Amino acid sequence: MPSKQTFAEVFESRGVSRRDFLKFCSLTSVALGLSPELLPKVVHAMETKPRTPVIWLHGLECTCCTESFIRSSHPIMADIVFNMISLDYDETLSAAAGDQLEDVRKKIMKEYNGKYILAIEGNIPMKDDGVYCTVNGDSFLNIVKETAAGAAAVIAWGACASFGCVQNADPNPTGAVPVDKVIKDKPIIKVPGCPPIAEVMTGVITHVHTFGTLPELDRMGRPKAFYATRIHDKCYRRAFYDAGMFVRGFDEESTRKGWCLYKMGCKGPTTYNACSKIQWNAGTSFPIGSGHPCIGCSEPGFWDKGPFYSRLAEVSFLGTDTTADQIGVVAVGAAAAGAAAHAAVTAAKKRTHDKESEK
Repeated sequence: MPSKQTFAEVFESRGVSRRDFLKFCSLTSVALGLSPELLPKVVHAMETKPRTPVIWLHGLECTCCTESFIRSSHPIMADIVFNMISLDYDETLSAAAGDQLEDVRKKIMKEYNGKYILAIEGNIPMKDDGVYCTVNGDSFLNIVKETAAGAAAVIAWGACASFGCVQNADPNPTGAVPVDKVIKDKPIIKVPGCPPIAEVMTGVITHVHTFGTLPELDRMGRPKAFYATRIHDKCYRRAFYDAGMFVRGFDEESTRKGWCLYKMGCKGPTTYNACSKIQWNAGTSFPIGSGHPCIGCSEPGFWDKGPFYSRLAEVSFLGTDTTADQIGVVAVGAAAAGAAAHAAVTAAKKRTHDKESEK
């Protein structure tokens, strides 16, 4: 198998000093939320590990995930593509096309079998043998199965690949499905959003490259580092929610004052993502910050859960920083408590009945 340069070797060949190299490793650790004790491990990985081969496939999608990825500010996209990973196949970013590009994909699959990362953007159409999305005469369904066979891990970019999206919404005429409905025997990292935040995407790749393992995932397969808390709990408008100050029309004075958008249909209370912490465009803003309610695009089936501008009917507020896993535990606990209460009432009734019978 041909060797690839390590991250440090690429830096050295470009005249980057040791000091700047260590500075970059430190900034990368901060971006991933790692403790200072793990910094030496990041440095060691960058110095010794070869760049990670990545095959990036595109199915039924709008390319918004790629558009987001190339706008990452930390680590910048150039560092990810040209230094940390070897993005040898991507229909959108590659100069080659047609048979020439497909030959590159098959060469990577052969030479780096079991070593490369498969990144998938978009849904996979299943109806009529996948005829609704073809590449170079072959169905996207077949290409995904073929490429996944030798992959070390799979990254599902965006809402489409993670949970479905517009193409997967009712009535779903092409039979579009997310990645985990097709790939069953590989570890999958779901990075939902429409599109995901750029720094979240580059952070996931950085983690896989540095540690050679998947980041810690929640019960839905999303990286906890970025999807552990609700947007609502970190939103700067949360104080207005607690004070009962809500926007009721987009042309009102309350909108200009930045009041809570909950009654305008904001899905922040039920959406897990890092939008309100990392934000977009190098931390400039995010949808709620721009005056638009969250539409919950990082949650399963969000497109079918509309309309987007209707107030949420039922919201379970379990406290600040409640995670998706905790909600699952609370749900199970509530069911158990209900069963216990029912058993207690039944036992009490039985004792009363027995006493009356004795009398």
